[in-house]
Amino acid sequence: MFNASVYTARRDTLKKDVGSGLVLFLGNEESSINFKANWYHFRQDSSFLYFFGLSLPGLAAIVDIDHDRTTVFGDELSIDDIVWTGPQPTIAELANRSGVQHTDSLKALVSVLNKALQSGSTIHYLPPYRPENSLKLQHWLGFDQEQIQRGHSVELIKAIVAQRSYKSALEIEEINKAVDITADMHLTAMKLVSEGKKEMEIVGAVQEVAVGAGGQLSYPVILTRNGQILHNHYHGNTLRSGDMVLVDCGAEVATGYAGDMTRTFPVDSQFTERQKTLYELVVKAHTTAVDTLQPDIPFKEVHLTACKTLVEGLKEIGLMKGDAQEAVNAGAHTMFFQCGLGHMMGLDVHDMEDLGEQYVGYTDTMIKSVEFGLKSLRLGKALEPGFVITVEPGIYIIPELIDLWKATNKNAQFINYQALESYRDFGGIRVEEDFVITETGAQLLGKPVAKTAAAVESIRTEATA
Repeated sequence: MFNASVYTARRDTLKKDVGSGLVLFLGNEESSINFKANWYHFRQDSSFLYFFGLSLPGLAAIVDIDHDRTTVFGDELSIDDIVWTGPQPTIAELANRSGVQHTDSLKALVSVLNKALQSGSTIHYLPPYRPENSLKLQHWLGFDQEQIQRGHSVELIKAIVAQRSYKSALEIEEINKAVDITADMHLTAMKLVSEGKKEMEIVGAVQEVAVGAGGQLSYPVILTRNGQILHNHYHGNTLRSGDMVLVDCGAEVATGYAGDMTRTFPVDSQFTERQKTLYELVVKAHTTAVDTLQPDIPFKEVHLTACKTLVEGLKEIGLMKGDAQEAVNAGAHTMFFQCGLGHMMGLDVHDMEDLGEQYVGYTDTMIKSVEFGLKSLRLGKALEPGFVITVEPGIYIIPELIDLWKATNKNAQFINYQALESYRDFGGIRVEEDFVITETGAQLLGKPVAKTAAAVESIRTEATA
């Protein structure tokens, strides 16, 4: 946790921005895997962490703006609980760490909410993404599921986004720690991959790095020879000579802040000529995008700049044709790059995604696209100092997409389908790093990991010697 004054200041800003009413924060509960007492790793709600810093299950809080009173609610452990958990701080002790003087039981929370409803006070809450919290809200507020889903507070969402989007020096320090561990995870994978190993063997070693550094995974590891599958969590393949391995993984530190990085490298000591050509094109798109980062530029423009760079390179090797800008305008590049260039990052690897991408990555006047490719761009609005973002261009050769588009000659004026046929088994490449936007540009977060083809091959040559 940070100092209690940090959480107090955050809540004070929130009260000013929301204006009136009660703000209800629900912490998360333990979540069972296959029977009640067998739990997944506990992860606190990120907004609860941001405003209270308490990473324990079974807590809730109310910020009563009109009466300037903040209360943490929770039930003290019984001796039956303590047998399993050992002694734990009292609710009052926990609240004090957050700069909160008032505490009460969860039963009392229900009474507070009932009084607020009877008096006509506004109860602000965030859209629930866990079913148990949705059920609590239904029970406490007397709404059905549909009412709960549409009754969340847009004012509260916008107020939280307005705070959490700008990372403080304390937060950047934590994110740097997470990205440093993430870098170690990637270097471990780059050194351990070899022909004949199973993907799962490398996944185990990568996860060990995160846990061994006192953290956890910030999201499930993607480590695959089939990099064309964007979120591939299958790890049962045997690595073969001639394969490339795409590794997308990140660490989360104890305070909840995340790292997110991707590297792609050969199972052999060297890329093949075809692999290196496309790999260096992705690195060029990455470098071009990073060089474009600066305050006030819409990230959508950075994304489209990277897309144009990819098209220009794909034209040089004969996979695309025609005017590069016209190809991007037509969406022809999405044959090769189907997703967004990046996203916000912080307490969530896709920061605040539970609050809604439209609120986090866009504005009232910039509406998120529903077009293929652009609909996967989680961040489009103008960048500002303090934003932490990822930059992750890629090339993904998806046979099913080739067949679908080729059947109707979609974008045939820009795509060389005949040449593309010989790439059907190519796979995918992604290169991803994390940056904080500064007053003059962008700064890389965490320690650097080999990115150029030459640097990657140097590590792989040493590893396979």
